[in-house]
Amino acid sequence: MIKRILVIEDNPGSLRLMGYTLEKKGYQVITASDGLEGLRKAQDEHPNLIILDVMLPGLDGYEVCHRLRQKPETAILPILIISAKAHQDDKDIAFRVGADDYLTKPVAPSAMVAKVEALLNGTSQIVYGES
Repeated sequence: MIKRILVIEDNPGSLRLMGYTLEKKGYQVITASDGLEGLRKAQDEHPNLIILDVMLPGLDGYEVCHRLRQKPETAILPILIISAKAHQDDKDIAFRVGADDYLTKPVAPSAMVAKVEALLNGTSQIVYGES
């Protein structure tokens, strides 16, 4: 069964690169360009994992993550945040609102795929405060 990944990212270039990389690895990619659209698609499309940017129009990624964790249908869905926000405080907030892992942009496509596969397989070895 093909795994479905929802990518919530407002930068068209980043969205294309992530989508292309994931599709090349055999994943079905669903996209959203803002937080509200991402929340709707998370409920309607039933993805297996979400990749989420922090800086989004409308609702930011932290709020999206928090809301996803509040709904029973999405409460345990793996969430990987990929953001240009690189300070430790940003990562701390992400984990506090429920992110499963965090990568800082720019991120190598191979690193993104490795994190996605680890989260989907339940083998992610997160070291708190590192990405």
